[in-house]
Amino acid sequence: MGMSLLPALTGRRFKGGPVAPTTTVHAIGDVHGRRDLLAPLLRRIARRDALAPIVILGDMIDRGPDSAGVLRLLHHWRHDRVICLRGNHEQMMLDFLDAPQRKAAPWLHNGGTATLASFGVAAPDLELPGEAARAAAELGAALGPMLDWLRAAPLLWSSGNLVAAHAGLDPDHPPGRQAAQTLLWGHPKFATLPRRDGLWVVHGHVVQAAPLMEDGRIAIDTGAWATGRLTAARISDGTVSFTTEG
Repeated sequence: MGMSLLPALTGRRFKGGPVAPTTTVHAIGDVHGRRDLLAPLLRRIARRDALAPIVILGDMIDRGPDSAGVLRLLHHWRHDRVICLRGNHEQMMLDFLDAPQRKAAPWLHNGGTATLASFGVAAPDLELPGEAARAAAELGAALGPMLDWLRAAPLLWSSGNLVAAHAGLDPDHPPGRQAAQTLLWGHPKFATLPRRDGLWVVHGHVVQAAPLMEDGRIAIDTGAWATGRLTAARISDGTVSFTTEG
C-alpha cells in the first residue's frame, strides 16, 4: 500500500517449523498495473514449474500504467493453477462501482485515476453531478466479464502450513476467523507478534526494500509500481527462494 517498511518483530517469537505447503507454490507480490513486469515473470515461473499453483497476492491494479493489461492477462490465465486474491485496491474499485458518489474520492486518490485511464475512461470531475456515476458505468462496461471474476476473488488461500493473504492475518486468530478488513488492510499486531500455531503467512501490501522471510512471515511487495521491481517467492517444503523481475 505505502512506501514505509515493516518494523522489526518484537515480543514473542515464532515457534513453528519450516514452511511446508503440500506442493510447490509461487506467490507474486503487488503488481499495481505493471503488466510489463508481470508477463515475463509468469512466463519464467511457468517454464520452471509448469504445474505449480501461482498465487497473485492482490493489488493487481492502480498506480502503475497498465491495470487493464494486468487484469486481462490474469483473467486469460485464470484456472485452478492461478489464484488471484483480492487486495484493498481491488476492493476500493469494487466499492466505487457499487457506490460511485460516496466511494470515488478514496479510490481516485489512491491510484484509481491510473486504472480508469488504462481502460480509456476519463477521470470524473467530482464537483460535477453525475460524473462519478458516469465513470463507474463506463468502467463497469469496460471490465465486462472480468467484473464478476474480481467480485469472486478470494481473500485467503492456503496449502499445508502456508497461508496467503494480501495484507496478512490477525496473529491471535486462525485463518477461518479473520475479518475481511484485516485480510485487505492489515492488522496492527501482524508485524510485531508472531503466530503461535506454526502457520506461515505470505503477503504483500506493505513495501519492503527487499523480500523478507522472518518468524512465520514472507513479505514480497517490493513496490513494483514505483521501483520497477516485481517479486515472486517460490515456496516448497522447507525452502523459499525469491525472484525479482526488473
